[in-house]
Amino acid sequence: MSEGRFDARLDTVPLSPGVYLMKDTSGTVIYVGKAKKLRNRLRSYFGGGKITHPKVAAMVSHVADFEYVVVGSETEALLLESNLIKRYMPQYNILLRDDRAYPYVCITLNEEYPRVFKVFRPDEKAKKEGARYFGPYMSGDLYNTMQAIEQIFPLKRCNKVFPRDIGKERPCLNYHIGKCMAPCSGKVSGEEYRKMIFDIVAFFEGRYDGIRKQLQVRMEEASDDLDFETAAVIRDRLAALESITRNQHVFQKIERDVDAVGIYSQAGETCVRKLELRSGRIVGSSTYFMRGDLPSVTEVVTSFVTQYYPGNSIPPMVLVPELDEDGDSALLEEFLSEQSGRKIRVYTPERGEMHDLLKMANTNAREMMVRRILRGGGAEADPSAGMRILEKMLGVSEGSLHRAESYDISNLGNDDICSGMVVFKDGRPDKKSYRLFKMKTVLTQDDFASMRETLTRRFHHDGSDGFEYPDIILVDGGKGQLSAVASVVRDLKPDSDIKIIGMVKNNRHKTAGVVFEDGREYMLDKKNPSDDDIVLLRFLSAVQNEVHRFAITYQKKLSRKRNIRYKLENIKGIGPSKRKALLQALGSIKAVEEADVETLSGISGISASDAANIYGYFHDDREEN
Repeated sequence: MSEGRFDARLDTVPLSPGVYLMKDTSGTVIYVGKAKKLRNRLRSYFGGGKITHPKVAAMVSHVADFEYVVVGSETEALLLESNLIKRYMPQYNILLRDDRAYPYVCITLNEEYPRVFKVFRPDEKAKKEGARYFGPYMSGDLYNTMQAIEQIFPLKRCNKVFPRDIGKERPCLNYHIGKCMAPCSGKVSGEEYRKMIFDIVAFFEGRYDGIRKQLQVRMEEASDDLDFETAAVIRDRLAALESITRNQHVFQKIERDVDAVGIYSQAGETCVRKLELRSGRIVGSSTYFMRGDLPSVTEVVTSFVTQYYPGNSIPPMVLVPELDEDGDSALLEEFLSEQSGRKIRVYTPERGEMHDLLKMANTNAREMMVRRILRGGGAEADPSAGMRILEKMLGVSEGSLHRAESYDISNLGNDDICSGMVVFKDGRPDKKSYRLFKMKTVLTQDDFASMRETLTRRFHHDGSDGFEYPDIILVDGGKGQLSAVASVVRDLKPDSDIKIIGMVKNNRHKTAGVVFEDGREYMLDKKNPSDDDIVLLRFLSAVQNEVHRFAITYQKKLSRKRNIRYKLENIKGIGPSKRKALLQALGSIKAVEEADVETLSGISGISASDAANIYGYFHDDREEN
């Protein structure tokens, strides 16, 4: 687009609040923005001045046309901008994307007998009809939460559909042990069941005190009526609720409902982590990722607030990171207040527990990004960023390192000596290329000898059988381990240009830096890390964690096999063939241990005397203990 192309049109644009839409040559909307003064904002794009931000410059270079909508206030502009972004999903806008790896809880309040279940994406239609969604959660957190729900509330767990299946069958065991209200019996009204569901909603909102008081009163009433069985069931529910509250971070001085929005940007994406504080406790969180590195705090916060909160519960206070100079928290306050119908405060605390809460949200955003990058990142992330940093450190051309290998030795004393080899291609684990080695020549614990055997066997392959040569070997250890590995590799492959780097750990066994063959060291700054330090730390940690996991899993598998073999073959008359017959017939050593003489003697190849010896071996041990 040539400069000055829109000069005549810009003169007619009013100095009013409004929203503008940028379009490319095909007429597709590629950017939606708002402005307090439309003419001034559009002149900043097309007036011939220098545009310093790369993202903005790229967007403007593709603009073939624009249009705008004049509104009455900045708040109206903010709302219209949010709606148009959701409608057009423009390429150059910050789009809110929840990570599909994080599940939600759905409570179908739009149904007569609401259900509570896990989903991976909210259904907007169901949401409009009244369904409530909580999350997203880490998978492990959600599992624990659902377990707690089942312990505290008598929620139905079967697949029956109500009211269709009411009265068709008798209540199941869960009803008789006090773990289900049994609406299937026809004795529980929809209103009564929904009352319990609203208690579950209160649980997800963190309003535990009311639930606790209700349970306490019901337990005391049951005890007074000498219904001790019911009282015991309610007592167990109270204990489960207390267990949940004990494990939560408590902010003693914050009694209001507060959301804290943390942000962190790295490796081509920005993470937004929202923590929900209710009655002084962190009770929920949401994690979202936005495409592109952090353009400005204001832009990210504004995009999150305007895209997330419409249609969701809005607390009286929202904490946000400090906005840029062009940021206006009052505008966000007005927007949220109009959405909720009551006064909402948006601000950045500078001290006290509110400051600590916001700091925790920012820390959480960083940690979620760690998880994201270590598992390869999203579609816009660059998983090869760690390899590119190593290229710069090694002084090799960009894009020359693709395949990285790392090895780890695992053993249990002199037993089960083995090693694992993991492969990362362009920063991502390539699991089909992983290999396992059980030591053949090393019979006693000797990590250096085990590593030599591993490397010798690994480099015996020339690449024609799937063992491609690595571009770089990442050694788990400092100068000593690096020197030992390098001497073997250079001896086996003297003409290769394989790079070898040691991954140095600190006294807490955490990645601390790297060491090179020429003796140079680079230690990562943990207190004030640079962006490269963070990316490199994550990449090296991913490699170290993966190779350790892979090797020790194999060692444990070997150990289990050895224990089974030794345990059964220690029995008089039982050798390898009879051991195999026993395990094939009964499936596990535990089943062999629990079998009676008649069952054992019925197995092909096992005589009556063998069966007596097996039974006596296990049961005599029990009597001695």
